[in-house]
Amino acid sequence: MLGLDISSTSVKLLELSRSGTEYRVESYSVEPLPENAVIEKNISDVEGVGEAIARLVDRSKTKVKQAAVAVAGSAVITKTIEMPAALTEDETESQLQVEADQYIPYPLDEVALDFEIQGLSPRSEEQVEVLLAACRRENVEMRQAALELGGLKAKVVDIEAHCMQRAFNLVREQFTAEDGDDQIIAIIDIGATMTTLSVLTDSSTPYTREQLFGGKQLTEEIQRRYSLSVEEAGLAKKQGGLPDDYETEVLQPFKEAVVQQVTRSLQFFYSSSAYDDVDHIILAGGTASIEGLADMVAAKLGTPTSMANPFVNMSLSSKVNEVSLTNDAPALMIACGLALRSFD
Repeated sequence: MLGLDISSTSVKLLELSRSGTEYRVESYSVEPLPENAVIEKNISDVEGVGEAIARLVDRSKTKVKQAAVAVAGSAVITKTIEMPAALTEDETESQLQVEADQYIPYPLDEVALDFEIQGLSPRSEEQVEVLLAACRRENVEMRQAALELGGLKAKVVDIEAHCMQRAFNLVREQFTAEDGDDQIIAIIDIGATMTTLSVLTDSSTPYTREQLFGGKQLTEEIQRRYSLSVEEAGLAKKQGGLPDDYETEVLQPFKEAVVQQVTRSLQFFYSSSAYDDVDHIILAGGTASIEGLADMVAAKLGTPTSMANPFVNMSLSSKVNEVSLTNDAPALMIACGLALRSFD
């Protein structure tokens, strides 16, 4: 399956293959979306997204027609419940259909529902813990429709936080503690409009929190200050060529705002959990690639900080440009987590 990450400003495609325990990047591509095609993780222009997917598939020259996509964590309700261990999978499903309305605040005919048995309950050997996940059906259907327009079939619909965690397992090996593996790692995914903090502790589900803040604010400031269009500002942000005062007047204040958001997100985590520190911060998302940002976060918070790159130990096919892939790596964490679903 292709990993297809539909974000606020672009669609990212990634195809992985595996031989033994080694992964290989077969193809990848990133395609910008029309403005406002996706607003706060909801697709509002299915045709625009579908056309972008078609261009992406064409450019990546992939032959794969099935894809995994994800919905935002904020659109999903998850709950871990206990059920009798003796039930078969079908019986579990029937019983959940009957009981689900206790846990989900929407009419069940408007909801896409799934579950996964997590293992025996620590409280009783006769019960199992079941992770229940639900989101509005329209969230799933909009993604399916966009993929169909792009010539693909949605085989899996996942949750962004879970994709992040899956891709993170590839990054985790780069940060193993000397005294074993129980490091508390914070991943800060800074997208175009949304910043998501995921803290991976040794418990099963990651702590996640979303804030409205992202790279679009930098693009808008470039637009405003230098009288450029959205496209021009976006290109200038990536490729440079802006006036001399850009670094000090625009980029530096934005980087400080990012550091502030990171600090604030972590404060929320500390105040709502038993933790008061993290061992490592990993920056992901398109905005993470800004030069010097990781150093600034590390200096301000006194915590080692690095850029996410899940491809460090992967081989690349001849059609993948290594420099481009490394530059885009922090923004490809979710696409990577989706592509890994091929090997479940």
